[in-house]
Amino acid sequence: MEDGHKSIALNPDLAINSSEQNMTPSAEETRPKSDKKEKSTAYELFQILIYALLFAYIVRTFFIQGFKIPTGSMEDTLLIGDFLLVNKFIYGARTPETIPLTDMEIPQFRLPAVREPKPGDVIVFKFPPDPTVDYIKRCVGVAGQTVEIKDKAVFVDGQPFSEIIQPEGLKFEDPEIIQRNKGYEAVFPKDAGSRDNYGPVVVPDGYVFVLGDNRDRSYDSRQWGFVPRENIIGKALFIFWSNASNNNLDVRWDRIGKIID
Repeated sequence: MEDGHKSIALNPDLAINSSEQNMTPSAEETRPKSDKKEKSTAYELFQILIYALLFAYIVRTFFIQGFKIPTGSMEDTLLIGDFLLVNKFIYGARTPETIPLTDMEIPQFRLPAVREPKPGDVIVFKFPPDPTVDYIKRCVGVAGQTVEIKDKAVFVDGQPFSEIIQPEGLKFEDPEIIQRNKGYEAVFPKDAGSRDNYGPVVVPDGYVFVLGDNRDRSYDSRQWGFVPRENIIGKALFIFWSNASNNNLDVRWDRIGKIID
């Protein structure tokens, strides 16, 4: 053309073919609506499951965890077969030791505590001689306090400490205790005394002293020493289930919902 612009000749057949190609429905569009709906629903359910598992993992790691009572060392406060929830947040929960679902270790740190353990708290902690085992006892003394037992009566800083005592049972000199302590260097004052007459001892910095409420049948700080602060997992809250035997139908209904104090 004289005006300098190039002219483009349109081929009618090409135009028609192009138009028809654009109008051809995709595989997704031709798929039955029921199939697309099922796929969408399955994906949504999968997402919900992942979020629920992640939420449960976060809650269990940093806030609340369930535990079962296997022994009678805390009777009558806690009975064998009680299931309880423990507040991990109050003392500052620890981050995981490994990457979830793997054995790869990662740096661990503790979150800030709402408050420190105090005498009277029922606490769950990693057993000092074997940190893979969790124990539950009552905190009796904290750093700087003096603990003494005179004829079964407990005194903290010279003042009587209220506790539950159930008679008979495990003896301080039991061979089982000696064997279980083998190879464990306890933070424990030598010649502290016996089960019923003990101390006085001062709780060192960074540790707590614990006793079982059923003190005549409890394996506690009198035998293996103080609990490091870093071993403490959390504070017992309440009982959410309780079986009187291995039969899950043998339920202690009167214990469900009991606040632990």
